[in-house]
Amino acid sequence: MATVVFLHAHPDDESISTGGSIARLVAEGHRVVLVVGTSGDHGETPADIAPGETLVDRRRVETEKSCAVLGIHRLVWLGYADSGMTGWEQNSHSGAFMNADLDEAAGRLVAVLDEEKADVLVGYDWHGGYGHPDHIMVHKVAHRAHELRPGVAIYEATMNRDRVRQRMQAARDAGMMKDEDAWDVDGPADDGNPFGSLESEISFMVDVRGYAAQKKESVKCHASQVTDSSFFLSMPEEAFIDAFGWEWFIRPGDDAPMREGFIV
Repeated sequence: MATVVFLHAHPDDESISTGGSIARLVAEGHRVVLVVGTSGDHGETPADIAPGETLVDRRRVETEKSCAVLGIHRLVWLGYADSGMTGWEQNSHSGAFMNADLDEAAGRLVAVLDEEKADVLVGYDWHGGYGHPDHIMVHKVAHRAHELRPGVAIYEATMNRDRVRQRMQAARDAGMMKDEDAWDVDGPADDGNPFGSLESEISFMVDVRGYAAQKKESVKCHASQVTDSSFFLSMPEEAFIDAFGWEWFIRPGDDAPMREGFIV
């Protein structure tokens, strides 16, 4: 059995982009460790925040609940602040993840890899899926850690731009989505680059349809982040499975066409 370490940028990213793969790994007997780069302190502050409670407090509790749903064995916080979206004032903060010393941040991750005797490390594609500064930093930190521990296999979680485009067109054709509600997946995302990756750039499509209920339940744990969670949770079960029953990974250096597979 393998030990797989996932590095994610913010609380809730583990659910949305890799929740199905995590649940599948656990079900198949592997050990899964979640490392979260930031505290998520610039997320949405819920109306029911209690006196003396901070958003960071709430998001830590939500992440612990998500870990329990997915079966994650260990949760580690790297200790950086949320950098915010590109152009936000928080980009300039000294404690922001995007401004961290790369070797220091990678060293914190390597310490976890060593403690766990990790077999696999999962980060993000080169622009973090949609260009968020913290997501880009996840890519950099994961690859630097891999340079320091080359014996640990590395994969990049991504989104399939071609499939998103196809499913939105199918929804419009079926009258389930209005043209004005669709978004241009090929247009500029947060860093000016298109969303996700093309199928020609992806190594593995991972079947997680059997774990979609767990994935959706883990998203539900992050209830404070309404913008992130409401879209996913409002979808009918069949539509959710169709949209999120597959997850996507790049294996750096792998030039073979995209195929069904897994990261262990």
